[in-house]
Amino acid sequence: MRGTSILGVFVVIWLLIGAIAAGQRGYYSNDDTNCAEAGTILVTIVAGPLNYVGANPKVDCKLPEPSK
Repeated sequence: MRGTSILGVFVVIWLLIGAIAAGQRGYYSNDDTNCAEAGTILVTIVAGPLNYVGANPKVDCKLPEPSK
């Protein structure tokens, strides 16, 4: 049980550091969010502390256009 709670705390801290990194890069300030921006925010949060050792994850996604 103790190992599980330590792992849970570690994961929360990891994701919190990633969220802080995304905020420092200004990813939350843009009101016009698209698939690529949302994906970049997500992978930046998941990368956590790796953002501070050179990781700069980016997502490029193309969604199909609706038919006219």
